Amino acid sequence: MAKTIVTGGAGFIGANLAKELSTKNTVIVIDNLSAGKKGNLTELLGKNIRFVDGSIGDISLLKRLFKNADFVFHQAAISSVAKSIENPLATNETNVTGTLNVLVAARDNGVKKVIYASSAAIYGDTPTLPQKEEIMPNPQSPYAVTKLIGEYYCQVFQAVYGLPTVSLRYFNVYGPKQDPNSEYAAVIPRFIKSASEGKPLIIFGDGEQTRDFVFVSDVVQANILAAESDTTGVFNIAQGRSVTINELARLVIGIMNKDLGVVYKGTRVGDIRHSLADISRAKLIGYKPRYDLEQGLRRTVGNLQ
Repeated sequence: MAKTIVTGGAGFIGANLAKELSTKNTVIVIDNLSAGKKGNLTELLGKNIRFVDGSIGDISLLKRLFKNADFVFHQAAISSVAKSIENPLATNETNVTGTLNVLVAARDNGVKKVIYASSAAIYGDTPTLPQKEEIMPNPQSPYAVTKLIGEYYCQVFQAVYGLPTVSLRYFNVYGPKQDPNSEYAAVIPRFIKSASEGKPLIIFGDGEQTRDFVFVSDVVQANILAAESDTTGVFNIAQGRSVTINELARLVIGIMNKDLGVVYKGTRVGDIRHSLADISRAKLIGYKPRYDLEQGLRRTVGNLQ
């Protein structure tokens, strides 16, 4: 069994990843619970998973915990565009300095590979669709800037120190354990929560903006494939299909069998207009999404009922 580290492992993606990793590996979850919830791991603790209440800002802690680790899955981040606009300094401290700490601790402990959670936000409002990894980044929020810097640090640590790294550019991830109550909640958990309460779905903008949604189980699969593969570099992780937010709203209402309307509000600062991934490069690590949007939504809704 490999020793694996999951930073941010009490969060939405991190907890799903830790659960899957624990079936064949020992897992240390590091999370300061600023966004994650220990309850996401309650059923798993003691089953090859150890939880450490700690921050990626504590490099001494990271160096100690990374000893003899095989793989580090770096999920910890301030992941809200809106929050990054409100507090760019805190976002930089966590997402840039924290990532640098993770890479230094991994380098100093001879970790085999670091798999870094990046974001499609680095593309910004590029007119080029679908978005390929080689196009020029155009970040439009402090969050997007920090994620791009993290990618550059991964590339430099591989080139300079010989630390293998993979950066996975997540598109719009959704699924079980995603918090619908946060002020910064993503659109799918917000829609599901509103529908379950019989309330109209709120859409920011005209709803014709598009997103490429990817089910969390496919993201977990991508992380594990990235660790197992000899390939390094940057990869889009998405479904490779886009949908308008209006279409998404109709799909959620239909799946939940609700007779609900939609309320439109002003466009949010930092939101991009269109997003669609080219996922052909991810085939190099064996990635192939297994869930389309309707399948993933049904699993997500079923998990809440």
